[in-house]
Amino acid sequence: MGTVSKALDLLGLFSRTRPQAGLSEIARLSGLNKATAFRLLGELEAHGFVERAGPAREYRLGPAVVRLGGLREAILPRRAVVRPVLDRLAGTTGETAHLSQIEGDRLGMCAFAYSNRHGTRVGMEDAEVLPLHATSSGLAVLAFGPPDLARRVLAGPLPRLTPATVCDAGDLARRIAAVRAAGIAESVGGYEADVHSFALPVYGQAGDCTGALAVAAPVGRITPDLAATIRRALVAARDEIHGLWGAASPAAPPADPAAERSAS
Repeated sequence: MGTVSKALDLLGLFSRTRPQAGLSEIARLSGLNKATAFRLLGELEAHGFVERAGPAREYRLGPAVVRLGGLREAILPRRAVVRPVLDRLAGTTGETAHLSQIEGDRLGMCAFAYSNRHGTRVGMEDAEVLPLHATSSGLAVLAFGPPDLARRVLAGPLPRLTPATVCDAGDLARRIAAVRAAGIAESVGGYEADVHSFALPVYGQAGDCTGALAVAAPVGRITPDLAATIRRALVAARDEIHGLWGAASPAAPPADPAAERSAS
């Protein structure tokens, strides 16, 4: 992993529940030694991507992140456009709705919405990165996204996150093939043991998969009727998003002979 990648990974450590952190915590979370973490944070601070605040001089996201985020949203206001759609999807299903986007070899959170129908719900984070091999969103992206991405993920490693996580490349390839055939991805307990989720790929103006639209619920609340409602609501919401984005109709998934051989 290059220096730039390591520095960018440090930015991904911040979230709503961890708005700022000290050097020791950042080093521990990133797996870097303190000297390396300090050097990378210094570079980020010099360019405004992090700043230090409070008596403990902890690090937090800096103004450059806000500026670039605002610029991105002004040029391509996907988050603002999809929020009403996600609100309706959450309302229809009674569960958490979220949209993720491909960011290189990662799947990052774009936007999410909660339903007020239940006291318990699946929680999300603005800066959350969804594991491609362990979530329905990830499976949808692996099935309908760039073949090179699927090949890199299948090459591993595939870390075990719960007892139900698929960690064998052959098993994962078969799941990807099944998602391609079904057109929709489903995951039970792969990322969080008590979460059952459904996802569809979403497409950009060029007809390429850019991420996934998903609904996630506690395992115990999923019934055949609710599962059918979620599937129908996902299709309707995705069609609405595509219309708002001016996205092309979903193309056939790109052929990936390597994945097909692994799945056989």
